[in-house]
Amino acid sequence: MHHKDTKRREALLYHAKPTPGKIKVMPTKKYATQRDLSLAYSPGVAEPCLEIAKDVNNVYKYTSKGNLVAVITNGTAVLGLGDIGPEASKPVMEGKALLFKIFADIDVFDIEVDTKDIESFIQTVKNIAPTFGGINLEDIKAPESFEIERRLVEELNIPVMHDDQHGTAIISSAALLNALFLAKKKIDKVKIVVSGAGSAALACANLYVLLGVKEKNIIMFDKDGVLSSERNDLSDLQKRYSFAKPGTDLKTALNDADVFLGLSAGNILSADMLKGMAKNPIVFAMANPVPEIDYDLAISTRKDIIMATGRSDHPNQVNNVLGFPYIFRGALDVRATKINEAMKMAAVHALAALAKESVPEQVNIAYGETKLNFGREYIIPKPFDPRLITIVAPAVAKAAMDSGVALHPITDWKKYEEELLERLGFDNKMVRLLINRAKSEPKRVVFAEADHLDVLKAAQIAHEEGIAIPILLGSKEVILELKEELGFYADIQIIDPKTKEEDGRRMRYADIFWKSRQRRGISLYEAQKWMRERNYFAAMMVNDGEADALVSGYSRSYPSVVKPMMQLIGKAPGISLIATTNMMMTTRGPIFLSDTAINPTPSADDLAKIALMTEKTVRMFGMEPVIAMVSYSNFGSSPNQTATTVREAVAYLHKYYPDLIVDGEIQADFALNPEMIKNKFPFSKLAGKKVNTLIFPNLEAANITYKLLKELNHVDSVGPIMLGMDKPVHIFQLGASVEEMVNMVAVAVVDAQEKEKRNKQIKVNF
Repeated sequence: MHHKDTKRREALLYHAKPTPGKIKVMPTKKYATQRDLSLAYSPGVAEPCLEIAKDVNNVYKYTSKGNLVAVITNGTAVLGLGDIGPEASKPVMEGKALLFKIFADIDVFDIEVDTKDIESFIQTVKNIAPTFGGINLEDIKAPESFEIERRLVEELNIPVMHDDQHGTAIISSAALLNALFLAKKKIDKVKIVVSGAGSAALACANLYVLLGVKEKNIIMFDKDGVLSSERNDLSDLQKRYSFAKPGTDLKTALNDADVFLGLSAGNILSADMLKGMAKNPIVFAMANPVPEIDYDLAISTRKDIIMATGRSDHPNQVNNVLGFPYIFRGALDVRATKINEAMKMAAVHALAALAKESVPEQVNIAYGETKLNFGREYIIPKPFDPRLITIVAPAVAKAAMDSGVALHPITDWKKYEEELLERLGFDNKMVRLLINRAKSEPKRVVFAEADHLDVLKAAQIAHEEGIAIPILLGSKEVILELKEELGFYADIQIIDPKTKEEDGRRMRYADIFWKSRQRRGISLYEAQKWMRERNYFAAMMVNDGEADALVSGYSRSYPSVVKPMMQLIGKAPGISLIATTNMMMTTRGPIFLSDTAINPTPSADDLAKIALMTEKTVRMFGMEPVIAMVSYSNFGSSPNQTATTVREAVAYLHKYYPDLIVDGEIQADFALNPEMIKNKFPFSKLAGKKVNTLIFPNLEAANITYKLLKELNHVDSVGPIMLGMDKPVHIFQLGASVEEMVNMVAVAVVDAQEKEKRNKQIKVNF
């Protein structure tokens, strides 16, 4: 089974299990009692029905229409797959629904319509439009898509957009504005060559013209050659760009051209053609998965190039997800009757301006340690930028209001921004940020239990996703057999510590270990025996610099794995105790819980240290820590010892770390409810703030809480993350899932990146 087959199997499994498909409908109201149900349905439901019958606009007040978008297709031009029919397009439409939800908290019904007839398709959409607040047309082939969209925009009074056209046009227009700014070129003077004349290419050209490009300065090609007045197979929309001399080839057209826009096929732009372009050439090679010219070839051919692609593994990804979620968000929130040119332009200018602003730490963290700065490698924002929703959606909403299409204008913009940020709490971007950051600089990670199928699967994913460079420990024979079963064919280092061929390394490790512990009752013989144990061997690999990090614990109890780590690796300089934190992916955003695995009954001093170590970890994820020290008591309401211990820890932190946002002792419900704190305890540092870190009075409370959240609420957990160790060592929970292990591998890699940075810093300071 090849890598491709493995990927295929994985993709099919992802869509089939545990339940088929990617989206489901959830109730938003209480439904526990008979009373609830009589309000939800008969007889209570008659009241909102009557209100809507009186005034149809009340439908927005009493139903979910205002946050509901239809993703509609007939399956005639499905991403790179062509005309595969309505049923076969459904997974793509569900995928689009997922993106709407996670990036802008918009609910979606995907609708696949079984007709290729324009009139019949338009009628179907018009007939079901009352259900929806907006309509996103998707994957409909040109030229029908133009007519369908034009008619629906005209005949419906809700926002309609064909994202395949306008999404690419909007994002690439923002990139174009910034590229021209960097190249010091005037938009009305530039010469543009477009490869591709389908719906996206035409939408891009149309928007570029609105921005100031001259029509006669655009030369367009399709698969049959240049668009010219001699061609009689052009649509009316294509004729607009048919100024070229008949028979012009791509090389000639590109001679002295300022911009190349590719929405066609891979590898059609040669290095030679690129050389013929004007100074500071702008190349948007957007064919996927293979761009019109390879990124590395392009940047090695022209040092002065400004390049964008559709791929996430190169700078400047023109990604539709930067546009459609926020364009619909803004349109829905002012109840716009359409998405007009003014709104599209507002999105273009908002995206272009955002790229020029300094990038928040969270985004830098997500994309590695290099600071992202406006320039050739960063001309459009990154999809993970949390500011997109609060920048693009309001710009679109404002444009709708200014152009007279908003039925429900926004008056309080500050409040609107807060509502938008609240919506983002829904999305668990943290894991994506974490994995992305690990990928920016992968490290060598030892998997101490690689002869377990799930652990090996986690290593496979970490390798294939570029998160880490795995080193597999365990029985070579078993690992090779399991690799075969998983279709994991990459050549990965496998080490079996018990074998003869590892005698030399084992003796060397035993010697180092013995010398460090000989005065603590350890004999050389014991040290040699221990080095046959994988966790000891793995720890020594990290100590000795033969690996950067290690993960273990899948098959053994937590304490039995912590012990060798404490013996061999120990605490970081200046640290007097070890602890762990779990990052819980809740619907209100990530919350860190400490200490979930190590210290049974911490003293006040210990609790203060745990809080400080957790604070560093929260910052490592690009978040500003807001820490509640929780108890069963609120600010002195109980004289009991455990409550006073927490109180003392808070007093210490307030005295020595006055800038830290931390308070307590406080009950968990108050900690998580900013309004309740504000009303009852206005003096608290937490009043009106959104707490993202909870420090528990003891191990029992922390461990039970995180496991309850995980099992009852199905909250994903990343952890336990080790705090205070000298080296990046991370221990899985017994029987962790593959996904949890992959996340922990990413934590180990990011931890290794951070510790490397810290060590460089120490050297510089000395």
